[in-house]
Amino acid sequence: MSIIKEGFYFAGVALLVAIFLGVLIHPYAAIVPAVLACYCIYFFRNPKRTIPADENLIVSPADGTVQDVTEVDDDDFVNGHCRKVIIFLSVFDVHVNRSPIAGEIKIQKYVCGRFRPAYKDSVGFENERHLIGIENDRLRVTVTQVAGILARRIVSWVTLDDKLEKGELYGLIRFGSCTELVVPDNVEILVKKGDKVRGGESIIGRIR
Repeated sequence: MSIIKEGFYFAGVALLVAIFLGVLIHPYAAIVPAVLACYCIYFFRNPKRTIPADENLIVSPADGTVQDVTEVDDDDFVNGHCRKVIIFLSVFDVHVNRSPIAGEIKIQKYVCGRFRPAYKDSVGFENERHLIGIENDRLRVTVTQVAGILARRIVSWVTLDDKLEKGELYGLIRFGSCTELVVPDNVEILVKKGDKVRGGESIIGRIR
């Protein structure tokens, strides 16, 4: 298991505060920032994942719990009738995001918005979010990172025309959030509400 680079800053600051308080005030004063430093290391972890090789399989873009699977009448990128899988990430889940398919980024949108709790039904429309549309020779999908009440920063490491492998890291949402995956009608959804999923490893759907 590794730690993504953003984690070193948060853990380092908390550790410096712990040292400062422990030396200048009292060792007990260092307990809270030391625990916070440990949590930052835990939060920004990037565990190794086994990516399914089958090109017909679509993997989860995030760790968390499937909050809902809904019908979508239309999507600006996927086009036509679609299905949306909404994954809620608690503060204890891995928060890096992975590409659900291999393909090229053809659309990218960043929308400013509110910071409502990520489990609310309307957060995909109201909250700050970052969307990418990925396309290959078989299908198109969109993945949206949605900020939550604690997630005030969406990090993206990709841009238009970048090519992604299935399961490849492409971004991060800090401290509680949700991720939405929209797939076309020819994808059979293999998860249901309440299922636990692991980014890059759990199978969300299969191309018919």
